Amino acid sequence: MRNATVASAGEHALIERVRQRAGAPPAWVTVGIGDDAAVVEPERGASIVVTTDSLVDGVHFRRAWTPLAAVGHKALAVSLSDLAAMGATPRASLLSLALPADLPLADFDALVDAFVALANRSGAPLVGGNLTRTTGPLVVDSTAFGSVRPRRLMRRSGGRPGDELYLTGTIGAATAGLAVLEAGADRAALSAEEVEAVERYERPEARLRCGTSVARARAAAACIDLSDGLADAVRQLAMASGTGAVVLADTLPLHPAVPAWAERAGRNAVDFAIAGGEDYELLFAVRPKQRRAFLTTVRRCSGLPLTKIGRLTAEPDVQLDRGGTLEPLASGFTHF
Repeated sequence: MRNATVASAGEHALIERVRQRAGAPPAWVTVGIGDDAAVVEPERGASIVVTTDSLVDGVHFRRAWTPLAAVGHKALAVSLSDLAAMGATPRASLLSLALPADLPLADFDALVDAFVALANRSGAPLVGGNLTRTTGPLVVDSTAFGSVRPRRLMRRSGGRPGDELYLTGTIGAATAGLAVLEAGADRAALSAEEVEAVERYERPEARLRCGTSVARARAAAACIDLSDGLADAVRQLAMASGTGAVVLADTLPLHPAVPAWAERAGRNAVDFAIAGGEDYELLFAVRPKQRRAFLTTVRRCSGLPLTKIGRLTAEPDVQLDRGGTLEPLASGFTHF
């Protein structure tokens, strides 16, 4: 139907569209889409890890900038990143949508297709969810379930003074990508670095293989993902572990798009990168005696760049070492 909307399709037809896109569930899903609730068999000897996230139009994305296929991908990716930080292997996912009545049916299909594609690729099949109508903005809720052996579970609270802080990948890409979109830049005219930054903002990839491999090797004392920026992650990990921290500004792996867009914003590149959110890299606290096992595990499992960026301290302050001068570490992103 040309110009069809979710309202014209109706609730039951929308649910059927989701069911068809989700396909047949794996053997461990006893009851999938279509009943009052899904039934998933737990993995023997493992704990269940559950996380949920929301994306709201006008807060986490803009429909005017970002295709809904990217929103569908991101909705699940941010939850999978939480599983990665805990060392959990994905098992299932839920998708709940608050839909404006005039949302085009093609956009609905694109969102669901992208969510399902990532769900199947990551081993977290879509097993249920909810649909409702809203007079407000589009809201996309994801819930992801994972499993992990209790002794392999990584938490924020396992660090102690002297632990080394290691960071996967680069930071600031999502902040730069958002700045590109806010500036209304022509996508066709972007540099390769800017294209990658926009992609990192719109379609983040959870570091699942890295997180689960480090957890299986029991090679890190603590872990957190960078959902709200490096500055926030360091503070949260240090607070949970009852320590302070020092981050070395000169060592931080900035994405190549950061310097130019930080300059356009009138900010220092390091400050621009550490305060922005949505990089979804992993920050690990590693005992010095674990260092070799940790580095070997990450090198073998993922090929991700890995940078030592600082350490946990006995002193409670969380600081940035900028060329030998210590200063309070800036705050990360906060919703309120």
